[in-house]
Amino acid sequence: MIKLPKLAIFDMDGLIFDTERLFMEEKGKILASYGYPARKEDYIQTIGLAGRQLRNKQTELYGPDYPADEISQKTRAALNIRMETSGPEVKPGIRTLLRWFRMQGVTCCVASSTRHEYVERYLTLAGLISCFAYLIGGEEVTRSKPEPDIFLAACARGQFSPADALVLEDSDNGIRAAYAAGIPVVCIPDLKQPDPENAEKAAVILASADQLIPLLRL
Repeated sequence: MIKLPKLAIFDMDGLIFDTERLFMEEKGKILASYGYPARKEDYIQTIGLAGRQLRNKQTELYGPDYPADEISQKTRAALNIRMETSGPEVKPGIRTLLRWFRMQGVTCCVASSTRHEYVERYLTLAGLISCFAYLIGGEEVTRSKPEPDIFLAACARGQFSPADALVLEDSDNGIRAAYAAGIPVVCIPDLKQPDPENAEKAAVILASADQLIPLLRL
């Protein structure tokens, strides 16, 4: 059993929405147009990263001349068109879990490596914005996942102790960040299963968000 939290911290991409897959698809097209290889295993290494951590990883993968800002902007623009046209696809069990948390009086927030403006827009398009008390985007902290900053900031924003929080994540970097913050983490994998060392850091690994409900101790 897992203690019912006072604060539930949700990642967004790959956890609330099926956006990691879409972003990977759009980025693959743009990488190819620039002559860079588009490999799933490379993209997976960047999930959850932002800022300096992301730039360092991209340099490692693609070399020092990689036009990171240009490719990122083009990829985000392509993804935004898909989001505005079709709307974000909400992952299984998310709406059910959010309704259940509301009935239990649990505060919910989003802590995402994606910029705040896009987090807010995608949640609005999906009709989920009212489910969250506040949002924290990747540009609002100095260090991105796997450092704990964004999850500690989420706790501080709502004046919650990390011991009273619970993180929901899909990625290895997210698991590591929550663990470093001292916050229990539930992993709901998206593009890959967590590495064994990160799987051990998770309280539980589930196939969908609603599977968490019977595991929470009231």
